[in-house]
Amino acid sequence: MKSKHFFTITVATTLLLSSWIAIETAWLKDKQKGYTFFYTAADTQNKKEYIKLTDKGIIAVKKFFKSSFNKEFDIFVHPNRKSLDSTWQKDWAMSNFKSECWMVASGVATKLDMISPKNWDTDACEHKYRDNQKTQQLITHELVHVFHGQRNQSPDFSNAEGIDWFVEGLATYASGQCDIKRIADVKKALSENKIPAGLDQFWTGKIKYGLSGSIVQFIDHKYGRDKLIALLPFNKKSDILSNLNTTEQVLLDEWKAYIQGL
Repeated sequence: MKSKHFFTITVATTLLLSSWIAIETAWLKDKQKGYTFFYTAADTQNKKEYIKLTDKGIIAVKKFFKSSFNKEFDIFVHPNRKSLDSTWQKDWAMSNFKSECWMVASGVATKLDMISPKNWDTDACEHKYRDNQKTQQLITHELVHVFHGQRNQSPDFSNAEGIDWFVEGLATYASGQCDIKRIADVKKALSENKIPAGLDQFWTGKIKYGLSGSIVQFIDHKYGRDKLIALLPFNKKSDILSNLNTTEQVLLDEWKAYIQGL
């Protein structure tokens, strides 16, 4: 969810935990298997439900990648957008940053930040907590970023070149968000000759999730899951294409043929 979102908008991995706690005055924590869950008193009654969503997402990520997370990480559930913005302002060294309404979470190698999901109805647009499937997929999406970041040369994706489409496409596909509707939107754009000319533009526009997710889906389809997983360390588009032994144009042409056949 981020516009350079790496739903994700990037965060500095050098921050210490003490820096995070300083942002809020009343963080509570609950140690779970593989992660530490931070929350405020406002979410005491929601904690168990959110941990259940997280655990379900972790299971889905591990199943997709056939592997566990490399290391433990933190999850911060912010009581409101102001709290989340204050964290992002510090992380990205942008004191005046104000998030857009659709931004509700971000994930990198060391942690996942999100607005309390039950507050999405009032603190966000495009997201409704009561939509159980989409809520689960969004949290799983961010957990994919955590998993990916733990294996990437740039753990927070800040030192990456031309791989927005892969970072976001992977999280979209692996979380189940590349659904029938998104594929239909991509097929429609393809029939109308409205597909971006290059991969650098895939993570832009109204159908960026479908575009990016479907090309990662195609890579999985053609090359196999093991090859897809082998791409996780690369932080440059050129390295991904080289590992696939293809060119950007050939990949795009083959992807178009794949989409037309769905």
